[in-house]
Amino acid sequence: MAEHDAVIVGSGINSLACAALLARAGWDVCVLERESELGGAIKTAALTEAGYLHDVFSAWHPLWVGGAAHAELGEELAARGLEYLNTQHPTATAFPDGSAAFLSTSSEANAVEHGAAWSEAMGAVGSQAELVFGVLGTELWSRAGAGLAVSAYRRLGRRGLAAFGGEVVQSSRDWLTATFDSERTHGVLAPWVLHTGLGPDAATSGFMNRVIAFAIEAGGMPIPRGGGARLVDALVRLIEDNGGTCHTETDVERVLVADGRASGVRTAGGEAFAARRAVICNVTPTQLYGRLLELDGDVAKAGRSFRFGRSEMQIHYALSEEPRWDGDERLARTAVVHLTPGLDGVSRAVNEAERGLLPAEATVVVGQPLTMDKSRAPSGAGLLWIQLQELPWRVKGDAAGDLEHGDGTWTESLRERYADRIQQRIARHIPNLESSLRKRVVLSPADLQAANINLEHGDPYSGSLALDQNFLWRPFSRQPGHRTPVRDLFHIGASTWPGPGLGGGSGTLVARELLRNRIPASGRLFRFLKSPH
Repeated sequence: MAEHDAVIVGSGINSLACAALLARAGWDVCVLERESELGGAIKTAALTEAGYLHDVFSAWHPLWVGGAAHAELGEELAARGLEYLNTQHPTATAFPDGSAAFLSTSSEANAVEHGAAWSEAMGAVGSQAELVFGVLGTELWSRAGAGLAVSAYRRLGRRGLAAFGGEVVQSSRDWLTATFDSERTHGVLAPWVLHTGLGPDAATSGFMNRVIAFAIEAGGMPIPRGGGARLVDALVRLIEDNGGTCHTETDVERVLVADGRASGVRTAGGEAFAARRAVICNVTPTQLYGRLLELDGDVAKAGRSFRFGRSEMQIHYALSEEPRWDGDERLARTAVVHLTPGLDGVSRAVNEAERGLLPAEATVVVGQPLTMDKSRAPSGAGLLWIQLQELPWRVKGDAAGDLEHGDGTWTESLRERYADRIQQRIARHIPNLESSLRKRVVLSPADLQAANINLEHGDPYSGSLALDQNFLWRPFSRQPGHRTPVRDLFHIGASTWPGPGLGGGSGTLVARELLRNRIPASGRLFRFLKSPH
């Protein structure tokens, strides 16, 4: 039986960040991945045609570059070939009437675009940045979490702390309409709450909207040269250079428990890996409590009942020429463009998806990695990364009344017909899309679930972020935080706090706990965002 200090199940960004931090500190770390490649939802492949490098799942790395793990590991990862590219034009929204609204990395340009209210709103976030980013980077059910609350009380007082709590649970709609008069500003910010697994009318979406707006202005939209997998490659090299090991095609089927503590894991092939100090599982609660653990009781029952959120679809385009946008020429230079009528359009599409309907007018995320990294496609060619975050797992109907949905499952026919609808939407803004199309590859919610066990129900955020499964209560109220009922067994990943996003937050928090807080705390995020880079 192989024996290690820590055995980590799964190889997503949280696993690799945790493993790298532990390995650097002298731990003997072993990472076990059931698929044939490491990286989880980070994968770069020639998905369409040779010469076109697509980030198949996740694509944009602002949370990683601004996070505590990268602040600690960045120089060593750069020495292992990781290079980040960035842009002054991170995001925009293109509206149906041909107009557009933009968010740049220039606070002055954003104030011109969105009015004096912009500077005031971002200044308010900045004035509380240590607290705001402290919430997002702290183990809330811990001594550090209690210390953060005491510090906030001392700084803000009772009424100020109550006001901050109210801001945390405010919806995006309420924050946007109370802060900005312009519907164009609403339209450029509202789609970003979808990237946190929320909708604009959900509790806490206003807080996340403020954080994202501040982070985009300060940090841009960085991506690795050559594709997201370069981050995985650098982390794996760092782990191995420090004596750790990473295994693919190793499906863990059971966490081994002896005398009330996690003592290791057993694979589907019967191989055992012993853990001297910790077992760390980057899985959904349904997997942890429904498959990996033999555990009864209220916690296990609650874990098996963990709820998933909306599903997503991804579309990848290889084009023979660069996309030519209709309207504002800045759209061709913008990394991430949302297509939506605005705040109400996002809200309507979310509502339709949550009622089991295919949205009549979905929010379309058009990612353009070639705006920063021309190496991902042949010279003069085009490449688009499309994300649709407002889809039901079981389709009950079509809000537009056009598409037959059969038995409600995501068949190949339904996938392609829905993608045709989205393509028509995109073509209204990019007139040469269809004439330059070389190949299209569509991944439905069912395809995403089949590709990655953590994308259950095609949910890219590994679980609903309704308030009872978020913040203090993530992953669920019976067992919040990263500890489990089994001693030395830790739970990380997007299902756990601080939730989804390619930042490595939960893996960093657990590594910090295991290393007794030797990793710098989340204040690094704010200091990074405000530093020149």
